[in-house]
Amino acid sequence: MSASSPWRIVSSTMIRAVSYDGHTEELRVRFSNGTVYRYFAVPAFIVETLLDPPDGSPGRYFNETIRDGYDYEEEAAKPLT
Repeated sequence: MSASSPWRIVSSTMIRAVSYDGHTEELRVRFSNGTVYRYFAVPAFIVETLLDPPDGSPGRYFNETIRDGYDYEEEAAKPLT
């Protein structure tokens, strides 16, 4: 995954899109309800697995691996660019 990626649409009922900055290891997640959260110190392999989870469910992988595993903060929603 590149250093800073644009939003990537995710096939999930829970997650709409993700963006990742490999330099800062910051993962941004836009949920289906429009809220956006930033997760810190997330390794690239975690993001790659989120985009192609073993069981086919990005939402389940997020809940089991990322949600409570990394520091985060909510940010103001902006258009997908």
